[in-house]
Amino acid sequence: MTEASNKMLDQAIQNGMLVAYHAGRHPDRSAIVSNYGNRSFAELNANANRLVRLLAAQGIAEGDSVAVVCKNRPEFVEALVATTRSGIRFTPINFHLKGEEIGYIVDNCEAKAFIADATLGAPAAEAAVLAPGATTKLAVGGAIEGFDDYSSHLAEYEGYDIDKPTPGARMLYTSGTTGRPKGVYRKERAADTPVTGDATAAYEAGDRDLCTGPAYHAAPLLIDVIQPLSSGIGIVMMDKWDAEETLRLIETNRITHTHMVATMFHRLLNLPEDVRNRYDISSIKFLIHGAAPCPVYIKQAMIDWFGPVIWEYYAATEGGGGFLVGSEEWLTKPGTVGKPGPEFDNKILDDDGEQIQAGQVGTIYMRAPETGRFQYYKDTEKTNSSYRGEYFTLGDMGYFDEDGYLFLTGRSAELIISGGVNIYPQEVDSEMLKHPQVLDVCTIGAPNEEWGEEVKSVVQLQTEIKPSAELTDKLIEWAHDRLAAFKCPRTIDYVDELPRSAAGKIQRRVVRAAYWDD
Repeated sequence: MTEASNKMLDQAIQNGMLVAYHAGRHPDRSAIVSNYGNRSFAELNANANRLVRLLAAQGIAEGDSVAVVCKNRPEFVEALVATTRSGIRFTPINFHLKGEEIGYIVDNCEAKAFIADATLGAPAAEAAVLAPGATTKLAVGGAIEGFDDYSSHLAEYEGYDIDKPTPGARMLYTSGTTGRPKGVYRKERAADTPVTGDATAAYEAGDRDLCTGPAYHAAPLLIDVIQPLSSGIGIVMMDKWDAEETLRLIETNRITHTHMVATMFHRLLNLPEDVRNRYDISSIKFLIHGAAPCPVYIKQAMIDWFGPVIWEYYAATEGGGGFLVGSEEWLTKPGTVGKPGPEFDNKILDDDGEQIQAGQVGTIYMRAPETGRFQYYKDTEKTNSSYRGEYFTLGDMGYFDEDGYLFLTGRSAELIISGGVNIYPQEVDSEMLKHPQVLDVCTIGAPNEEWGEEVKSVVQLQTEIKPSAELTDKLIEWAHDRLAAFKCPRTIDYVDELPRSAAGKIQRRVVRAAYWDD
């Protein structure tokens, strides 16, 4: 690159205009392929500029918030790119949530604009009612009552690059241990940068990334949307994950990079051998997985099939962690999630907060990044409870071996990871306790071969109420009426009494151990 090109690139990084930079160099290059339409880099860039102008006309500018609940479609990415260059805070929302849950997040993040996918229908309309501060409401892909049409309004504005671009921020929500989701907020924003050169996942001209998971989730958003587009690399967005369709897309689009979770590995390996052998996957040169522990035998089988192109990470939406391990290194330490990068600091503490020796199991703590230390939005108590000094924890348990490799052994009983999705059992408990026939309840993650864990509620019924299959069906239906489907118990067990501590608190870890320990 020339000195002038380097200067332009550096400027684009600093002001959030990387997509514009790539659009200027390769306007016709494919940026997005999806079931909902495609975009070149020029089209993506122009629509992002239009959206910035549309929002500005509504009085929405730097420091304000925009909430987006969309399937994996171009409009989601347009909103992301628009906020990245306008100083606006971008909050993506899980489209599997109920209307009330979506509305809470839109309201809590103080969104002035709410962009929603018309395929969601009634939940989006319900959410808008619960978030009166979102005075600008735009529907993509069809009509939603009370919303303006995204495409027709966008067409009213010019697509040339905006003046005085300002980097925006992103605030994702995690499930809360006490029931309500928490926004992971940073006052400072680390700039997006191209992934090139000597970087582990470096892109080259002609590469293509496959977004297998929902882009509202932290890992797919960063790994399969932001990083490739920031590098001038096009993405293919799956609408709904399917094992054979994944192989077909890899072959058809010559996919080079993608992210998956352990559940996807399991389903891929369960395909009949003739189906697996039907597709050419030789284009893959970087497949990274994380979000949930992967059984050693599953990972070994994937390496045998795809080759030594599989990487694993361990990190947090909140920042920190920084563990990364490639196939060849993993094979020398089967089961490890690797060593942290030199810029990361992690330690393992016992219940008293004391650091413990190699080989001993304890709670994993990560040093918060110096730039962009997170806080839970408008929840000082939750923020403070997550930290020990400069370190915070997700509640995961593990140990370092004598060579400094991290091995995960379990997690806090307060967290269920099912198919790579975090679920906090207290949220489920809170809704189940509202049923008149439930005296008490303890929700846990029980073993599931495909999903890693499944949601199970262990219920103590009111006196004189007897367990039955009919009652179980009613309780599960009760949960589905109040919670997103992925949070609901798949099974219910009944006990005469739940174990409690001397202080009267239910011992969730004891309940969980009965399903996991021999």
